[in-house]
Amino acid sequence: MSGDGLLVLTGQEVEELLAGRERDILAVVERAYVAHNQGKSSLPHSTFLRFPDNEVDRIIALPAFLGDGFEVAGLKWISSFPGNLRRGIARASAVLVLNDCEDGRPEAVLEGSIISALRTAASAALAARTLMEGKRPERVGLIGAGLINYEVARFLAVDSGADRFLLQDLDAERAGHFAAGLRQALGEVEVEIAAGAAEVLASCPLVSLATTAGRPHLGDLSMCPREMTILHVSLRDLTPEVILACDNVTDDTDHVCRAATSLHLAEQATGGRDFIRCTLADILEGKAPARRGDGAVAVFSPFGLGILDVALGKLVAESARAAGRGTTIASFFPASR
Repeated sequence: MSGDGLLVLTGQEVEELLAGRERDILAVVERAYVAHNQGKSSLPHSTFLRFPDNEVDRIIALPAFLGDGFEVAGLKWISSFPGNLRRGIARASAVLVLNDCEDGRPEAVLEGSIISALRTAASAALAARTLMEGKRPERVGLIGAGLINYEVARFLAVDSGADRFLLQDLDAERAGHFAAGLRQALGEVEVEIAAGAAEVLASCPLVSLATTAGRPHLGDLSMCPREMTILHVSLRDLTPEVILACDNVTDDTDHVCRAATSLHLAEQATGGRDFIRCTLADILEGKAPARRGDGAVAVFSPFGLGILDVALGKLVAESARAAGRGTTIASFFPASR
């Protein structure tokens, strides 16, 4: 049961508490996926707040409860304003509220964009490991030079030993800064910049798509190597026709077929979801094989589940309390009447 205080953790504190803990984060994400797959969660649909005459900006609410040893509930409130990049600030900003599961009171408020980025990257790295059956990717393609692909690259380096990257972004200057930052973060790695997305897709057995695309823009995978794996993190890059030709794995089929994702468009085109083979947790639990078995491109499309945010948020909050980090507001709640 929570006390009367509310723990507040800044972005810097969250970052410091998670520094160097990639393997811990991967383990939390894997446990959370399996618990959810076993029905030990409550996960309402995300709510998208959009603005009149504005198809780009949005703020999303992701409520979640996760049991099975986690026993945590909460809400991530995350905005995506791509125009922020021109303002010199991050595209995404977020807060994560954690509630005590016994009395329902909020017990912690955390800066949420770091947690969101790290759980997304860990999910992608876990999917890469699973769908590639533990094989080390000879070269990793990164389409989109933002924070998410930066973290995906870091997690792939830690988890699979990836050390060769081919990057593509519509903004050449941004791609250059990204490449320099990745070399500095990972040390002796190869980071090259491609002329276009087709070059990345043709030459990498593993590709991460993390763009700000609102509509599908990749309609041809004929140049892709056999049994390639695509981490479709941004969810709206591949056309429905491409999706229907691939071996599709998701984190949650019901959640991912919403909000005009590529899979949602494929569902609308076909009237069903038979093109989705299984969830990642089905493979982790041995309920489905890693690949379909016909040499098709495997596509992992993760909606990004709130259970991952609250699970990782709990790890951060517990670490903060153990280390005496953060600010506790003792008088946050009104006096009992």
